[in-house]
Amino acid sequence: MKADPRLGLLGLAHRAGCVINGEGQVLIVLQALTPVVVFLASDAGENIRKKLIDKTRRENATLVTDFDTDTLSAAIGKINRKALAIVDPGFVKALKKY
Repeated sequence: MKADPRLGLLGLAHRAGCVINGEGQVLIVLQALTPVVVFLASDAGENIRKKLIDKTRRENATLVTDFDTDTLSAAIGKINRKALAIVDPGFVKALKKY
């Protein structure tokens, strides 16, 4: 199975220090910065999903929900990550190509 290039970019962005972890931090970043790409785990709880989906729509951010918690966590080398945001304009532009 071929690896998704978005996960590779996510890992690279994390190593570059351009990834924000956690629901609360992602919500803050959505208000302050644009453009932003938000990764939300497909198996995240209903409250987190509703908050982040509504906020990304209001702030016109890109939302990716194609991956589960384990896949997102493995991409950045952490455990139990349900919400991530990429804030670097270069990485955001590259991710939007996919």
